[in-house]
Amino acid sequence: AIASSSLATEWMKGKTLDEAETIKNTQLAEELALPPVKIHCSVLAEDAIKAAVRDYK
Repeated sequence: AIASSSLATEWMKGKTLDEAETIKNTQLAEELALPPVKIHCSVLAEDAIKAAVRDYK
C-alpha cells in the first residue's frame, strides 16, 4: 500500500484536481508490477485520491 500511495502522490504532483482523479488503480498496479494478491493496495491508493479531491472541493 505504501508503494502504491507513494507512486500516486508522485503522479499527482503538478496535476489539476480533475487530472489527479483520472489516475486509476490499474495504472498503479501495472507500473509497480503488483501481483494479483496485492491489487487491493492500488485500489486503496485510487480511493484515497478520490476521497482527498472530494474533500478538497
